[in-house]
Amino acid sequence: MEMLVRRGFIWQSFEIYGGMAGFIDYAPLGNGLRRKIEDLWREFFVINERSVEIDTPTVGIEDVFIASGHAEGFTDVAIECSSCGRVFRADHYVKEKLNLEVDPTVEAVKNVVQEFNLKCECGGDFKEPEHINLMFETKIGPGRGKKGYLRPETAQGIFIAFKRLSDYFRNKLPFGVAQIGRAYRNEISPRQGVIRLREFNQAELEFFCHPGEKRHPEFDRYADDVVTLVDKFDKEHRVTLREAVEKGIIAHELLAYFVGKTRRFLLAAGIRDEKLRFRQHKDDERAHYAVDCWDAEVLLSYGWIEVVGIADRSDYDLSRHTQFSREDLSVFVPYDEPVKVKRRRVVPNIPKLGPAFRDRAKKIAEELEKLEDAGDEVVLTINGEEIKVPSEYYEIREVEEEVHGERVVPHVIEPSFGLDRITYAVLEHAFDTDTVDGEERRVLRLERRLAPVQVAVLPLLSRDEFVEEAETIAGELRENGIYTELDITGSIGRRYRRYDEIGTPFCITIDHQTFEDGTVTIRDRDSTSQVRVKKSELVRIIQELLNSGKSITEFGEVFRP
Repeated sequence: MEMLVRRGFIWQSFEIYGGMAGFIDYAPLGNGLRRKIEDLWREFFVINERSVEIDTPTVGIEDVFIASGHAEGFTDVAIECSSCGRVFRADHYVKEKLNLEVDPTVEAVKNVVQEFNLKCECGGDFKEPEHINLMFETKIGPGRGKKGYLRPETAQGIFIAFKRLSDYFRNKLPFGVAQIGRAYRNEISPRQGVIRLREFNQAELEFFCHPGEKRHPEFDRYADDVVTLVDKFDKEHRVTLREAVEKGIIAHELLAYFVGKTRRFLLAAGIRDEKLRFRQHKDDERAHYAVDCWDAEVLLSYGWIEVVGIADRSDYDLSRHTQFSREDLSVFVPYDEPVKVKRRRVVPNIPKLGPAFRDRAKKIAEELEKLEDAGDEVVLTINGEEIKVPSEYYEIREVEEEVHGERVVPHVIEPSFGLDRITYAVLEHAFDTDTVDGEERRVLRLERRLAPVQVAVLPLLSRDEFVEEAETIAGELRENGIYTELDITGSIGRRYRRYDEIGTPFCITIDHQTFEDGTVTIRDRDSTSQVRVKKSELVRIIQELLNSGKSITEFGEVFRP
């Protein structure tokens, strides 16, 4: 963390005012790395998936979060000290002080506090535990305004826009909708640096599918990948994804597909496979909207940390928004061939309905026609009013109909990525030390394409002709889309160490020989070896090195100065 701050990856927000837990600034290098991880995510989950990307507001009206269940169900149990007034997230505090797992309920926390006589860090007693909603509340508009919240996830904006999105995909399932952006959770007592933030970056995909067809046409691409799974009974499995589905460890193929795709993405970002596992949520751990969920967890200095949640949200979200908005969020799915079915239908008696119910008769008839059966009396809600309709105003008939398809409320599989945690995990897994020329060297072995600075151009001397030549070469590299820095400060050895530490894959040195034969050296970060190449071929060679993963040995004779 000292290196990340010193070198310009991450800084404490509001630093000159003493800072505030749960907020960070992405400094120049950290912002560059996170943006490249976002682009890599797009390759996996937008470009190479039947999906699109949208962008929706970070502020939502209260109605949205009442419908989604966040207004009531998005809470943690907190305990407040009666002496110093500090507030702690209860399950985390119990784990830290007693090394116990406690159910995140008021009753369970209360029992633990009493049984172990748990005190605050100041020695004071705790008040009664209570639920705290984690959403930031705000007002929209002047004066009293309209109540709203900062979004706790990017997903709801996608669900609200579902009708438009379904039309965009011509109502053909399955399809995915992605969103990358900020989300906000008013964490009770955030700790662990960038692991638990109040304002954070998410990349989410909502993949809409037919409820009875939770499969993916490209499952075979990942089916034979071997993964480490920890099921909800804490049993570990080392199996292929195909075996996991066949044995019922993972509920269905579509969840397994996104487990496999998520694993490949994390490996491509630089997460080590031996420090990656997928853990299933226990029954009492799942979010209110999930019927099953698997977390991608990465082993860090903090322990096993969740970086991705892959949830089967079923039809929870679309059904809730249908209920609260009264908009039909179903999709018509045509059959391959029409089928004839016999059905019971409620047929309104129009001649009787009209005189009895007058201006409400048409609406009552429409509602009756939606019913498939009825008893001696039907109770309908018309414009908020309950109306009793006796059986004399309708009859039940059995009819044969030709059915061309069915309306379904799609289910949603959601891979949700915490970009801040992934960025930190990539940095920690890339951090390494070795010995070069008898001295310890700190190096970030970042994937080349993700390095915030891909090339450093270093003139051997600070004389004008060396600097001018370095500026020309740096300009050519930048014009070709290569992230390049020019550095003339300090000894060449110190500059090499500087760029090793921030993960720059290649350093280009302009030396005396450059002016004699038009060649420069390319130094490799990982091996510290160098090759000499012609200036005229430099851009092509650097592009190949960055895009192909080739070794510098393919471009010249290696030497160590």
